[in-house]
Amino acid sequence: MNEPGALYTAVLDGDAKGAAAHCQRELTAGADPHALVQQMIAAMDEVGQRFECEEYFVPELLLAARAMKAALALLRPLMAASGAQPAGRVVIGTVKGDLHDIGKNLVAALLEGAGFEVHDLGADVAPERFIEEAKTHGADIVALSALLTVTMPAMRTTIEAFDRAGCRAGVRIMVGGAPVTRAYADEIGADGYSDNASTAVTLARELMSKRSAA
Repeated sequence: MNEPGALYTAVLDGDAKGAAAHCQRELTAGADPHALVQQMIAAMDEVGQRFECEEYFVPELLLAARAMKAALALLRPLMAASGAQPAGRVVIGTVKGDLHDIGKNLVAALLEGAGFEVHDLGADVAPERFIEEAKTHGADIVALSALLTVTMPAMRTTIEAFDRAGCRAGVRIMVGGAPVTRAYADEIGADGYSDNASTAVTLARELMSKRSAA
């Protein structure tokens, strides 16, 4: 079997070809897919910590996410076949009127690397679509992103739409983006706020923990 931690290192280094090769080699040798996923979760957690410490920046995050996805493409079918449950189900998107998605893409990648099942709706997403997709996928968390001050009100509109639809109790809504503050998140009734991709993972885990305890 390949040396222990090789997949971890490949993801940490942003080596997509290496991550896929190491993953395939270990699977061929009989490795447990769940153990390989745990290696990647640990690697992406380390990536997030390095980002917070400013040892890694956006390019490194994107490369690590690409490497993680390369290996996850091999593991996802095996995990599904085994009946393994994700850490949680997340529907994520940039709110209506906002076409920016780099920050949202980073959050989606880190959440997926942390073991969440992520459904990325892209940018300029209407409240009705967030609701529809949350119902379709049985989302535990809905993550709203905005980069522009003028599109921040769409977060409030989306949360209000969930309230009117009578399905707010079934999900936790987290918000983030450059102009968004914790005070604004509290004002619009969001369940959580994060100011960067790394802490978004921590927040999602906290929201899942509270959901389980409820």
